[in-house]
Amino acid sequence: MSDLTLRRGQGGDPVGGSFWAAVGGRPTFEKLVRAFYAGVREDDVLWPMYPEDDLEGAIQRLTGFLEQYWGGPATYSEQRGHPRLRMRHMPFPVTPLARDRWLQHMSAAIDTLELSPLHETMLRDYFERAAHAMVNTAGERVE
Repeated sequence: MSDLTLRRGQGGDPVGGSFWAAVGGRPTFEKLVRAFYAGVREDDVLWPMYPEDDLEGAIQRLTGFLEQYWGGPATYSEQRGHPRLRMRHMPFPVTPLARDRWLQHMSAAIDTLELSPLHETMLRDYFERAAHAMVNTAGERVE
């Protein structure tokens, strides 16, 4: 994963740090992910796809992935290797309905962060694209 840099100085060095640092680092991403999973827990379409017995592990994995993607520590790849998002999601029937529910919960989680309009827009755009890329079946129902 690369460090997302919003601006570069004359010598090519990042100006203002990474997106991850600009939005508050790990505490911000952990807050986002915990709010997201609070919604997923109540969702009859999504919850069956998540590891109830390892919810904390799922929270830590998603937090680590997101903080690495947005310019934080590379702990996720050090512990789990390349993210390979589509491959990791293939065992689950990610339908358009599941995608829409996922986006609904992630959008509500973003709302809890009180980010600047620029940072909020960047997160929403990323999640919209990522969610569409994860769809792997056309069915409307998750069996």
